Amino acid sequence: MNPFDGAEFRRALSHYPTGVCVITAGTGAGMVVGTFTSVSLDPPLVGFLPDRASTSWPRIRETGRFCANVLAAGSEQLCRDFVRKAPDRFAVHGLPGPAPFGPRLSGTVLRVGCDIEAVRPAGDHELVLGRVRELEVEPDAGEPMVFLRGRYAAAAVPA
Repeated sequence: MNPFDGAEFRRALSHYPTGVCVITAGTGAGMVVGTFTSVSLDPPLVGFLPDRASTSWPRIRETGRFCANVLAAGSEQLCRDFVRKAPDRFAVHGLPGPAPFGPRLSGTVLRVGCDIEAVRPAGDHELVLGRVRELEVEPDAGEPMVFLRGRYAAAAVPA
């Protein structure tokens, strides 16, 4: 067994691609995560892992629900705007219409509306389980964005 530190751990895991998702809530809070995943089909559950040090996560948690906006390839500016908490990020990237689970964003391949089912501690993060209540697929959005080795890319989907 070889010892490693946090930086080495992060660098090693950067070789595994993750999707890129913006979690939003009705409070106008939004955060970028690379940990969004399907958890269960019955009941339909998804999950993500926000950092405990996040300033956006407590605002999302207090609403009891969220919208997971799965980003399409080419949505790097949207992602940067949410990472740096640009004041106009919702005005620039938000979609009109009802958003009962949280703001819906443009530049996505999928939006998933959820009620928070459970939150569990997971080291320096928390594991959030969301019960899926609403699905909105954008069939013409192209490929999803992935994050790999510190860079954004399009997922390569075979024809």
